[in-house]
Amino acid sequence: MNFSTKELQQVVRDAELGRRYADKLVKVQTREGQETWVLVHVEVQGAAQAGFAERMYVYHYRLFDRYRVDIVSRAVLADDTPGFRPRSDRRCRWGCHVFFRFPVQKLLDWHARWDALEASPNPFGVVVMAHLKAQESKDGASRKHWKWRLTRLLY
Repeated sequence: MNFSTKELQQVVRDAELGRRYADKLVKVQTREGQETWVLVHVEVQGAAQAGFAERMYVYHYRLFDRYRVDIVSRAVLADDTPGFRPRSDRRCRWGCHVFFRFPVQKLLDWHARWDALEASPNPFGVVVMAHLKAQESKDGASRKHWKWRLTRLLY
């Protein structure tokens, strides 16, 4: 696995849609070791933002245009707006149609699966729990309690 953040930043540097921050671009190979490779683009979005789906499409296309390999784009929505769930971008004009759909993981949805997060051996489960508790608890005593509890889960 190869993390290529600098390459992704070059692809989106000249974007015309406003300020952009690329998260990570990961190059992976098949388990069989084939010459084929896939670029996995993961975009973490911390706030509801108009134009997010369009930005996902632009990043996806620019990566394809530059490398001419399969691109897998995924979004992790870490915002606190339940209704913000962009999953696609669509362009249609004069019979020409472009439809781009991408998988989304909404961290707020994990509130309902809290027990599964606590039971999971995956350390990212604790990261998700910490994020959710940081969003919901604003007072110092509650945050201290959750920091202690979540830190213990790491052990």
